[in-house]
Amino acid sequence: MPKITPFLWFDDQAEEAVDFYVSVFPNSRVLQVTRYSEGGPGPAGSVMTIHFELDGNEFVALNGGPVHYGFDESVSFVIDCATEKEVDHFWQALTDGREEIACGWLKDRFGMRWQVVPSELPQVIGDPDPDRAKRAVQAMMSMKKLDIRAMKEAADGVVREPG
Repeated sequence: MPKITPFLWFDDQAEEAVDFYVSVFPNSRVLQVTRYSEGGPGPAGSVMTIHFELDGNEFVALNGGPVHYGFDESVSFVIDCATEKEVDHFWQALTDGREEIACGWLKDRFGMRWQVVPSELPQVIGDPDPDRAKRAVQAMMSMKKLDIRAMKEAADGVVREPG
């Protein structure tokens, strides 16, 4: 069966991005670095590609220049978080003062979109009781970082006071 590896095109910050991602995700490492030769197109000796692993998932990053560089909302990576502590860790590390979008989505300093999602989310918003599910989804739609406890409370009909 063929192996599929996400390939990420950066302008010239692939090494910085990979170092950052490897520091954020447990069980992560750089597997291989390929550098440009005298033949270019990048400066000789500079990083061309980096093959790396984030918690067992392989990626390749390329310093390909600005011609095609740019990530957009049509592609994101989902981080399935078993605990609130994991949600907090990834949210804080990846937003780092950057763009918090909505419903668990964020954009990191390199422009990559991530979804930081509690593992329980499908069960909470997919509750067999349509009224409970609707209340949970409505709560989710008002959030940036997902708070599964608040979504469960909303499903139960608990109204939180603002502030």
